[in-house]
Amino acid sequence: MRPILLQGHERSLTQIKFNADGDLLFSCSKDSIINVWFSHNGERLGTYEGHNGTVWTVDTDPSTELMVSGSADNSMKLWQVSTGKCLYTWEFPTAVKRVALNEEGTQIVCITEQRMGYQCAIRVFDINRDEPTKQSKEPLHMFNPVGSKATVCAFTPTPGVIITGHESGKVALFNVKSGEEIESNERAHGDVITDLQLSKDRTYCVTSSKDKSARIHDTKNLMVIKTYTTETPLNSAAIAPNRPYILLGGGQEAMSVTTTSLRQGKFETRFWHKVFEEEVGRVKGHFGPINTIAVHPNGTTYASGGEDGFVRVHHFDDSYYRAKPYGDAEILD
Repeated sequence: MRPILLQGHERSLTQIKFNADGDLLFSCSKDSIINVWFSHNGERLGTYEGHNGTVWTVDTDPSTELMVSGSADNSMKLWQVSTGKCLYTWEFPTAVKRVALNEEGTQIVCITEQRMGYQCAIRVFDINRDEPTKQSKEPLHMFNPVGSKATVCAFTPTPGVIITGHESGKVALFNVKSGEEIESNERAHGDVITDLQLSKDRTYCVTSSKDKSARIHDTKNLMVIKTYTTETPLNSAAIAPNRPYILLGGGQEAMSVTTTSLRQGKFETRFWHKVFEEEVGRVKGHFGPINTIAVHPNGTTYASGGEDGFVRVHHFDDSYYRAKPYGDAEILD
């Protein structure tokens, strides 16, 4: 499994994301540029320039016509994927830490940072798809989550409900119209939640945390279904479709890295068996903590973005598909 090395960022990666078809890979980093790559050969298709601060987060709509990004320059931008043109910019009082689109690509949810006297806020915007340059400046819904600030979010399959992960390790469900907390699990994790990725059908999600564990939660009632406990703080977790694996990435903080060797730094992508909660393999490569992991929607490829500024794209070998994760038991999809 030889990786394709994508060198298009000068600073550490913050998030990478495949589009719904899986033919494109979007990457954003602390150098304020968003890149888009062909996932099959790692060729760069283009860049999206316009932010002037760290770009923390990106997401695309199901048809890959529009892309939305959130940045430390206190703005969220809507882009036309094919031309790289910025269609609209929303301005906020603080940095945008996370953006996510719903399944239809008609709404955006975003989290803005708690800073300078402003509380952490969650806003939902409608996207005007007919005239993308004419968006409503005001959010459709806005509320401030009570207690610990939110770090990650996503739309659940239930209309009007979002799932959030918080700094305290809490996972919650919110009604976006009223802003009330429908359900919450205060002790989902013991430390800040660093990533939340949904399964293909959005019925469950995986979260990663600095408490060195990743968990699978039911998106309807927040029940913890599985737990994967590692020995290093985790920055990202992803679900491999069509195979029973969870991919985890992390490593200790960048500032304490120089004192340790590669193996101790644990800068590998770890593969865990989704059902049996056992680690089944590791892939080395990055020279620093892994900040973000994404898996191709068909499960044929995965990519990781690191503190070292590289994105590594791995196309799975035949042996990956030949492996029998359940022994001799045959799985009928």
